[in-house]
Amino acid sequence: MTNYVFFADGFEEIEALTTVDVLRRAGMDVCTVSINDGLAVTGAHNVTINADVHLDNVALADAQWLILPGGMPGATNLRQCGPLCDMLKRHHSAGRPIAAICASPTVVLATLGLLNGRKATCYPSMENFDCGVSWADDMVVVDGNIVTGRGPAAATEFALTIVSLSQGENVRDEVAAGMLL
Repeated sequence: MTNYVFFADGFEEIEALTTVDVLRRAGMDVCTVSINDGLAVTGAHNVTINADVHLDNVALADAQWLILPGGMPGATNLRQCGPLCDMLKRHHSAGRPIAAICASPTVVLATLGLLNGRKATCYPSMENFDCGVSWADDMVVVDGNIVTGRGPAAATEFALTIVSLSQGENVRDEVAAGMLL
């Protein structure tokens, strides 16, 4: 199974790249995905990366996790991508895992109705969005098939939580130890 991390111009570099790095350290198959016209995507702090594939080449049937970094206007750009939003809704309806951090829990998942009746976390001040979510101040929240993270400082714990849910606590602990955590 492939784990997809979606990149849009304005993404938060720490959240995106930490997640990719930690999951790969855990031996998980990670594919970075551009929603732009090409593979180049520029982050909120002017770091440009070349994604592995374009959104058009994502095989949802092969997907384990769909992961959304935050950042602005990255989260807004993700939300404005109709094919990605459709993919998230289908994945969620199938009960498959989704993770979002920083602005993306609010800007993307909540506005799509995927967090209705759930507990979640997001970047401070964004939780005022009225969408039927029980917002928490925790750095990482797991509710059913959805993991949410608070922001850049939560990036490592966010990624390690995904590892734990996918590979187990032992792998999470091994990866954390190797990172001197």
